[in-house]
Amino acid sequence: MKKSYTLLYASIVAALAGLLFGFDTAVISGADQPIQSLWNTSPLFHGTFIMSMALWGTVIGALTGGIPCDRFGRKNTLIGIGLLYLISALGSALAMDPFLFSFFRFVGGLGVGASSVAAPTYISEIAPAALRGRLGILYQFMIVLGILVAFISNWVIGDSFGESSWRWMLGFECIPALIYMVMVFGIPNSPRWLAVYTKDRKAVEQTLSLFGISEFNTQYLFESEDHSTMKQNYPFFSGRYNFSIILAFLVAFFNQVSGINFVIYYAPRIFEAAGLANSTALVSSVGVGVVNLVFTMLLIDRAGRRQLMLYGSIGYIVTLSVVSCAFYTGVEGTIVVLFLFGFIASHAIGQGAIIWVFISEIFPNYVRASGQSFGTGVHWVFAALITLFTLFFMDLLGDNPAPLFGFFAFMMVLQLVFVLRIMPETKGKTLEELEDELSIILKA
Repeated sequence: MKKSYTLLYASIVAALAGLLFGFDTAVISGADQPIQSLWNTSPLFHGTFIMSMALWGTVIGALTGGIPCDRFGRKNTLIGIGLLYLISALGSALAMDPFLFSFFRFVGGLGVGASSVAAPTYISEIAPAALRGRLGILYQFMIVLGILVAFISNWVIGDSFGESSWRWMLGFECIPALIYMVMVFGIPNSPRWLAVYTKDRKAVEQTLSLFGISEFNTQYLFESEDHSTMKQNYPFFSGRYNFSIILAFLVAFFNQVSGINFVIYYAPRIFEAAGLANSTALVSSVGVGVVNLVFTMLLIDRAGRRQLMLYGSIGYIVTLSVVSCAFYTGVEGTIVVLFLFGFIASHAIGQGAIIWVFISEIFPNYVRASGQSFGTGVHWVFAALITLFTLFFMDLLGDNPAPLFGFFAFMMVLQLVFVLRIMPETKGKTLEELEDELSIILKA
């Protein structure tokens, strides 16, 4: 019982980086319009600097997050991430001009990007195959919990502090950031990182004993070809990992062209465009967070990754198509709210449930951090582009996002084709088994 508790505890603590990720991502929705009014920014400037600067930081954090993960370890990287969140929350809340605000949002983005590399990698490396999906999805669960907490705190704070309310919304993140930093100091290092990068067999065995993991193949790691030699002989883009790279790219790409970040970042605007009053739009945004949380819990590791993606793709296509038609025909209001909730549910059981777990599973131990960094980097590049341009297009379209939702629906048809024709199942297999299987597919 104690060993299982340690494994669960370490996974939860690492996953708390996701809670800060979700909070940081969604909290800006409450500050979006007040900031634009305060600093009188144009839609293009607002989208480029205020709304998407954090996402460009996320891109950098994701693309470079594999470096500290390998050099300093997954645990130490997670500690550094907590510090980035804390600095960002304080700086953003106290910023007195849009450029300083954008800088501190960029710092928070670095934390988000690095956490999307370090946390899933850490959890996948400490989890037994039978529990990897269930423990891995804790990260996504924390993300949606963080989104919900942000929406609720924005709603509760509302206009309580007048023109400074948005500062309190952003500053609230300091509290979970401090709690997270204290907790992450108490978790062990990843045994796979210890084996590959420190060669300390005693430390690996002690960590495995602490976690109660019996299936971990220490002989494979210590007696097979040296992993540093493998990395030197087969660089990440050498061609050896092409199939895994293609899988990571497509999963990350389709995740963002579903429109999920557009809905989360601009939920109040979308609901107002559907005819809801500002206060009702904020409450509906809370509903987005609740639906996301409930459906994330609903299918935790009860179905395979591919099966969940299939369900989610079909749900995406139906809900996005209906929302697009509703805006196009002018039949908005309740229909838009209900089907956007359906869209969020589809995301929660599909892409939301599998992306971080799947990408962390499909690369070998010695390039896992690099693979996670690549996949999350792709994810955040497209997240930043969509956040940057969708506000501009909404303004261009007269706040009628029908064409945007139509585009997202079409892209989800392409995702369905990917799931049916290319995506493999990874549930229930050890990381070493998956490494062998994916290598065979590539050779074939």
